[in-house]
Amino acid sequence: MKNIMRWLSQPPVDGPESTVLLRLMAGGVFFWEGILKFVYVNQGVGRFTKLGMPFPIFTADFVGSLEIVGGLLLMAGLLTRWMAIPFVIEMIVAMLSTKISLYLGTSPLPLPPAPPKIGAWAVLHEIRLEYAQMMVVLYLLINGPGKWSLDALLARLRATPASEFIARTALPGLISRSSELRASSYAEGRAA
Repeated sequence: MKNIMRWLSQPPVDGPESTVLLRLMAGGVFFWEGILKFVYVNQGVGRFTKLGMPFPIFTADFVGSLEIVGGLLLMAGLLTRWMAIPFVIEMIVAMLSTKISLYLGTSPLPLPPAPPKIGAWAVLHEIRLEYAQMMVVLYLLINGPGKWSLDALLARLRATPASEFIARTALPGLISRSSELRASSYAEGRAA
């Protein structure tokens, strides 16, 4: 159990800087889709009711909140692996709850506006968002959030004594400026 917790809490952060683009894409889509569930009834409670989800009001609010908070966390690269797991589950549920009925032609949701409207090709066309989101989130789950993430910053903080970290990052500019100010104050005090 400790190993699982460590694996989730300490993802690899040595991936390429460009991983931030994947995080921004997936996190951004989850974020705005979560907002849409609250703004438009047909995207939240209405959709969950049509699909026959249990407790559609609670489910829509829960999923919308998860997408908003989780999307922001993914974009920031914070708790990346922790958020990847519920998002993979969400995408699997979304695919199973909407695409099987589309394949069979029994979907309670509106059919696609252009052919193919039902069948395998319709499913393959309509599943593209869920598939892309799931693949990106699986990549982040396996490879971590990359160097430009809050998870990476926290890993550097854990690996470096605090005084050394502060001295290397924030203080060099402050120390040189404060040394100049102290020197000039001392010189003025001596002159007076």
